[in-house]
Amino acid sequence: MVTACAVGLSACTDYEGSLGRGYPSDKTVDRGIDTKHLSTLQAGIWVDPNGCDHWIIDDGVEGYLSARLDKFGKPVCSGVAPPTHTAGHFKGGSKIKDPN
Repeated sequence: MVTACAVGLSACTDYEGSLGRGYPSDKTVDRGIDTKHLSTLQAGIWVDPNGCDHWIIDDGVEGYLSARLDKFGKPVCSGVAPPTHTAGHFKGGSKIKDPN
């Protein structure tokens, strides 16, 4: 019973991972090889097959992608690049070299 309570209460903590281990749930920090705040990385735009924009960041080992939305939460489809292509220096801000 005590073990069940301890495991249940561990779900209330601000950490991800198993009991006693894990990372804080703050998703603004890269905890990889070259730990840094994600705001130091440069984002580019990847255009999906439907022509809508997505923010893209390549950290050399890790990558980040999220839909580009307007202030009303609707997808932005700017036409900045052809579908399935990228625009911008989305590999900037990392010291890890990407072979591509």
